Amino acid sequence: MFEERLKEFSRERLGGRPLPDDLRTMLVAQWEGRTGFRDLLFLTFPEPGEVDMLRDTSYLSEAELADPEMQAICAGMAEMGKYVKLVAKDEENWIGYWLHPDEPADRPAPLVELDTEASFRLLPGRTLAEACVATCSRYLDEPDERLAFTELADDLADLGLPLAQDAYDALREPEPVVRPEDLVEELIDAERQKRGIA
Repeated sequence: MFEERLKEFSRERLGGRPLPDDLRTMLVAQWEGRTGFRDLLFLTFPEPGEVDMLRDTSYLSEAELADPEMQAICAGMAEMGKYVKLVAKDEENWIGYWLHPDEPADRPAPLVELDTEASFRLLPGRTLAEACVATCSRYLDEPDERLAFTELADDLADLGLPLAQDAYDALREPEPVVRPEDLVEELIDAERQKRGIA
């Protein structure tokens, strides 16, 4: 029923790469109007043509857009779009996959979060769902994030999306060859040099 829409999402957000199963499940739920995943993980998925945080300059004034330093930052962030594929957003951040070509192809792509300060943070977990549950477990009323993680994982399974890892301590911590926060600084510095402001 949603195959063409899923293909379009893959083309627009992942450069045509196959959609991971958990992402597919959550996308279809959103399109069907089921709110369980959104309510549990505070997560929504962008609509076609929606600009992600790497390329959005709509919040900048004309003066800011004319500033060479801001131009360098915007150009560096846009260049990061080659390697960061943002597929979801919560109330403040975008979340996606770190697909730098130097990363090993025989393991899942690391998950990365981009916040409103243009800072990148790698997330634990092998899937988008695991990363989101790990993130949400830190902000619940439950003081023990391990217990919160287990409770959220159970709730997610009740919605039809069981996690491969249902224990917080079993989550894989990403160990990328290239760190997003390092690369973005290199890219912005290169853009500064192009503009003679290094």
